[in-house]
Amino acid sequence: MLIINGKVITWGSENKVTPEGLGMLIREGVIQKIAPQKELLKDYPEEEQLDAEGQYVMPGNICAHTHFYGAFSRGLGIPGEPASTFTEILEKLWWNLDKALDEDGVRYSALVCLVDAIKHGTTTLIDHHASPNAIEGSLNIIAEAVNQAGLRASLCYEVTDRDGAEKSEQGLQENLRFIERIQKRDPQDENIRAHFGLHAGLTLSDKTLARVNELCPAGIGFHIHVAEGMADQIFSLETSGKRVVHRLDQFGILRRESILVHGVHLDEDEIARLAETQSWLTHQPRSNMNNAVGVAPIEDMLNAGVRVGLGNDGFSHTMWQEWKQAYLLHKLSYRDPRRMDGYTITQIAVENNAALVTEVFDGLQVGQISEGAAADLIFVDYHPFTPLTAGNLPWHILFGFQESMVTATIVAGKPLMYRRQLLTLDESAIAARAFEISLNTWKRFEEIAAQ
Repeated sequence: MLIINGKVITWGSENKVTPEGLGMLIREGVIQKIAPQKELLKDYPEEEQLDAEGQYVMPGNICAHTHFYGAFSRGLGIPGEPASTFTEILEKLWWNLDKALDEDGVRYSALVCLVDAIKHGTTTLIDHHASPNAIEGSLNIIAEAVNQAGLRASLCYEVTDRDGAEKSEQGLQENLRFIERIQKRDPQDENIRAHFGLHAGLTLSDKTLARVNELCPAGIGFHIHVAEGMADQIFSLETSGKRVVHRLDQFGILRRESILVHGVHLDEDEIARLAETQSWLTHQPRSNMNNAVGVAPIEDMLNAGVRVGLGNDGFSHTMWQEWKQAYLLHKLSYRDPRRMDGYTITQIAVENNAALVTEVFDGLQVGQISEGAAADLIFVDYHPFTPLTAGNLPWHILFGFQESMVTATIVAGKPLMYRRQLLTLDESAIAARAFEISLNTWKRFEEIAAQ
């Protein structure tokens, strides 16, 4: 198809903001040609046209760490006294909610998140799943939902020893089975990849860490929470005499393909080791504030050469909100308005997230509008009342853009939403069925919590 009548924001190494006049020819999921619109209309008169109607056309957003399975936590109260520490939040909320999920809960918690992502312009998501009472086949269920939605995603199952050896082994096998599926490169899974999921060092024994490293295929990265709270460091020091990054490194978890999540409580030596191994680290400011765990030293990590991306940890897939919270949080924490400026946010959320997805998807260029790049695009109905340029774009996003302004979402050249109408998912039907399932999920949650 041809995309016409758009003002183009390219991102990429030489970000440009162009007025109306450029068009794009999309073929086989990629941007095949960018040229003056008149030229394209003349050369391809029979091509289907998608009218951007004067809106901004830009690359879709990327979420480098999320949890679809947490969707049914919305509005869910923790029984008893409020959790006063991060570990209590895990024990009272998340580790009971994941046990309450059945196959329907796995499917519909994913679907409601995928609806949210399409509506708000997030085209690629890296998910981290847990459902201890519905492990086998859970990644197939999520993959089916992702394929139905038409989005791009990498999936994994969270291996943990907290529920016993049998479930730990089931989680391990679910990762291996799904990795094997994805490595077959079936056309139905063109937009799906796999990581090997691990919960966190504080719920993983040395035996399990050694085993997963031995069995995880070369070229596949681990996806694991690291030093989100101080409990992770305390456990690691008490059981191994090493800080958490060095303990994980001992078992080969720090691969170039691996994603380490949070890193709130890392010291200089750990940061240096992340840089040496070129492991990825993702920042989730909304979650860190919500859990009161602290502020990750993101700028120190970037200065040390760590590859830092931006995720949401299961919050809404409104990634510009994550931008805004990151921008404000670090200023407040350090009491310095110079911290975490708009260009730094762009480096994390656009450049680094795109580089991460390019690695995961075998070199596919994403996060930019250029010839040969993936046609993962959004239309944004933004009307600036001050000049918008390539130089000040980050601040327009931080102080002007809203997710409600996204009117179209396209992945691999396929429109998933146009004029705010979802084209691949029935939001009303999904929400109605999810509501019914959530009632049963909450009932099981309360029963589990009471035990």
